Amino acid sequence: MSDSDARERFELVSGLTLALLAAVTALNDLQAGKFGEDEIMGHNQRASAYAWYQSKSIKETAVTQELSLLNSLMAAGALAPEVKPSMEKRTASLEAEVGRYKAEKNEILKGSAAVGPDGQVLADKGGQKGKIIGAQEWEEKLVVLEQAGDLFDCATLWLQLSLVCGAISLVLNRPDLKRGFYVSMIILGILGAFYSVRGWSLAVTA
Repeated sequence: MSDSDARERFELVSGLTLALLAAVTALNDLQAGKFGEDEIMGHNQRASAYAWYQSKSIKETAVTQELSLLNSLMAAGALAPEVKPSMEKRTASLEAEVGRYKAEKNEILKGSAAVGPDGQVLADKGGQKGKIIGAQEWEEKLVVLEQAGDLFDCATLWLQLSLVCGAISLVLNRPDLKRGFYVSMIILGILGAFYSVRGWSLAVTA
């Protein structure tokens, strides 16, 4: 095989490898964008869950204060005998309400799966119980998605560098330098693909 044929063959292989790595880079960017959107949604859902939790806490505090006031009045004998039965009924109702708020807060914080069937008191928009994803669950998902995002960023770096090395290998004339940059392209591309696969495998578990 002549030097010209060998050069053409090398450039063909190098070009095909470069195209393959460009496709891997595009796929990595696509996956990084998708899971990046999931991360943004996770932040919004976590903030919404904590806001919901805070709302329940405010209502629980108001009910607890009313209950405390009624208990104090009854303990001090400040209520007329004829209103005492209705106040006792109201007290029992408030105690049940406080218990309900505590259960709701627990499910909002931990999630339906964590509290189990006995602790599931909230229903989703469709009226089904056991579907609430808790604030702490969103925290755990976000940790995983952030780690996956870092891996995708590393993958992008190595893949972009591999493309640069591949482009340089095509324009150089010296065979030894062409081969050197081609090998660098392969090594960096494999490294980038490795990080991309790790990022994807981690993100899908979130």
